[in-house]
Amino acid sequence: MRFAHRHLLGIEHLSQSDITEILDLAETYVDMNRQSTKHSDVLSGLTQINMFFENSTRTQASFELAGKRLGADVMNMAMQASSIKKGETLIDTAMTLNAMHPDLLVVRHPHSGAVDLLAQKVNCAVLNAGDGKHEHPTQALLDALTIRRAKGRLHRLNIAICGDVAHSRVARSNLILLGKMENRIRLIGPPTLVPNQFAEFGAEIYGDMNEGLKDVDVVMMLRLQKERMDGGFIPSEREYYHRYGLDAAKLAQAKPDAIVMHPGPMNRGVEIDGTLADDINRSVIQEQVEMGVAVRMAAMDLLARNLREAA
Repeated sequence: MRFAHRHLLGIEHLSQSDITEILDLAETYVDMNRQSTKHSDVLSGLTQINMFFENSTRTQASFELAGKRLGADVMNMAMQASSIKKGETLIDTAMTLNAMHPDLLVVRHPHSGAVDLLAQKVNCAVLNAGDGKHEHPTQALLDALTIRRAKGRLHRLNIAICGDVAHSRVARSNLILLGKMENRIRLIGPPTLVPNQFAEFGAEIYGDMNEGLKDVDVVMMLRLQKERMDGGFIPSEREYYHRYGLDAAKLAQAKPDAIVMHPGPMNRGVEIDGTLADDINRSVIQEQVEMGVAVRMAAMDLLARNLREAA
């Protein structure tokens, strides 16, 4: 089977087989990344540009490492201090990039749809590293790989996504991916952070953590996105932790072998108890970081194959 996509802009346009193909290839890169020699030449001769209009240390580092391990020439553009500040439009940026002839463009942008617009204007493959509240496809894919490796499957699981769903592109991408793979999804949080409209994704909505976590296989916590909040979404961080922060007592409602996830960066003592986050018997948060490099390697590998076939 061939990965029939020019870009990776979201999960929405991927089929079950597309998702499985990325995860299966990522498994081979997990093995490679654990070797003493972590290098391949599948992107040799190709140029990867990372354009981050929003700061993200871990995602940018993950994409940079992924490209370098595959042999690409990798360049990071600090867009916060760039000509964008001087009034250059996204279209102008696209034209400038085209003149540089990159092959892979990794873009993170604060506005939903901006990455899609850029993809329409450039002549290379584009990977969405997060756009506004819209999508973060590689995060959902690395979460999926983490779940599949921990649980031995990626279907018919009970999965709880807890916290700031309203502002989270991670939640949106995971809702789409996990729904496509036939899982039962519960969203847990206060009505201000989990609006009823998310029921359209086929998810069950709970306002109570103990009730929502009952017998789930996976507990996925979300970061409180304070930078996207412009009002009183929560009474206080202390009250939020009391009601919606994950601790051992609340986790006891889930299955005994339930895994705990968080996309990072974590607000310890707000979204999750620090001891629980570090518990190697329950938490797979470090594994998520490891899977992130492998998944991004797989995605860029598949897109590069299409580039070479089209050339």
